[in-house]
Amino acid sequence: MSNPKPSAPTILIIDDDAEIRYSLGRVLSTGNYNIIEAGSGEEGVAMVKKGPLPDLVFLDIRMGGMSGIEALQHIRGANPKQLVVLMTAFGTAQTAIEAMKFGAFDYIMKPFDPTKVLTLAENALQANREMDAVGDYKPTINSEDYKEGIVGSSAPMQEVFKIIGQVTASDVTVMITGESGTGKELVARSIWKHSHRSSKPFIAVNCAAIPDNLIESELFGHEKGSFTGATGQRIGKFELCDGGTIFLDEIGDMALATQTKILRVLQQGEIQRVGGTDTIKVDVRIIAATNKNLEEMVPAKEFREDLYYRLNVVRIKMPPLRERADDIPQIVDFCLQNLVKQRKTRVSKVSPEAIDVLCRYRWHGNVRELENVIYRSAVIAQGDAILPKDLPVEIRSAVGPGTGTTPPIAAASIAPASAAPIKTEAVATADETDDVEESTVSENAAVATPAPIGGALTLEQAFDFIQETLPHDEEPILTRIEREMVKRVLVAVDGNQAKAAERLGMTRTTLRKRIEAYGLKD
Repeated sequence: MSNPKPSAPTILIIDDDAEIRYSLGRVLSTGNYNIIEAGSGEEGVAMVKKGPLPDLVFLDIRMGGMSGIEALQHIRGANPKQLVVLMTAFGTAQTAIEAMKFGAFDYIMKPFDPTKVLTLAENALQANREMDAVGDYKPTINSEDYKEGIVGSSAPMQEVFKIIGQVTASDVTVMITGESGTGKELVARSIWKHSHRSSKPFIAVNCAAIPDNLIESELFGHEKGSFTGATGQRIGKFELCDGGTIFLDEIGDMALATQTKILRVLQQGEIQRVGGTDTIKVDVRIIAATNKNLEEMVPAKEFREDLYYRLNVVRIKMPPLRERADDIPQIVDFCLQNLVKQRKTRVSKVSPEAIDVLCRYRWHGNVRELENVIYRSAVIAQGDAILPKDLPVEIRSAVGPGTGTTPPIAAASIAPASAAPIKTEAVATADETDDVEESTVSENAAVATPAPIGGALTLEQAFDFIQETLPHDEEPILTRIEREMVKRVLVAVDGNQAKAAERLGMTRTTLRKRIEAYGLKD
């Protein structure tokens, strides 16, 4: 055991080889850690259970008596938050799989590389500090209040909720538009659930997923022998849904011939099975959805104009997630609560730094993408909280370095060399800042804008210019760029923080922190 160092983290080394314990302890001691040792798995488990808990455990896999994997399971069972690094001289696939399966933070190979050992220890302890900083889990929402799965309190979602309430009292046809993954089917189900048809069926049909030659049979049914393979009579979705609500998702992908028959249902309330001659009356409410622009498809003869007007009686536009970033913490909380209830994860919280990353990402796949990321991150997380390092690398890379402190520089704000300048929601455009007083990236050095090539700078040219021009003996380059970007956008929008946050791609809470940190209140 090393001499105690005040306030230094404690690392427990569990190995039945005294020489390994000594050499590893010597390496870790150079990192200003308190080292304690156990000569067997049984002894190490007893020390963890007795306490005080070590900040980190290095555990050998192959030992006499209790194996390292068994000891890992006992240690994690006693304290699920305990971070454990496994040590092995046999780097097999089985070793890696078993180590991560039972919750190891990582594993290292013998003989040890001192530099890698110290780096691994610091990474593990940093993760430990971040998890401790998250604190006790206190749900921001009650998942029971969101049984329909539509989560959000932002202004755009409040408008959606209002329209849902207004259309539930009637049988009016509703068209739901918005990007993929925004929750259009959830809105349709909510309309059905609160309508007088809630005791009757709700059937969802993805029009894009059914081949054109089969969709009429799927919707209207068919008679025996009506086509090759029709070995018996089939009842279609409209008949099955009589008295209820049918949701036609991605109706913009429906063939024109089928659109004609949908129009007949809306106008006359009747259908004919494929190959049949009898007219069948149906009482069905239709809710349609699409991520396509039907207004452009109508003049292009890709969508029937008369059907468009029949469907578009009331329109509900689902906002993309990037336009309601303030809802992200609630959605994350809702997803985690559901995963915990379904026993799919032990992770019950997310660090503020990870939330900040999630709020600044653009979410092209919207809520569906966010749900997948939360599930994936909860599976990867080694503790009881999702940390920035647990998020997919593509999200962290898109947001940029300095997680939790530095917003990204939107790549879209720098056009290719051959392209004309483009506008972006993330930063102020040239047109918006024409009358802004000239300022500098650094308070002490004026920087002239280089002549654009083909109307704009490439990403590489912009970074090269910044690297070569800004002095390197002051604060970090990213900090200076961030301050100037926030300042210019605030001026461009006359101090409107809501607009500035939207353009910068961050939440208003994050923007207020930047304003205070950079002294931009005035």
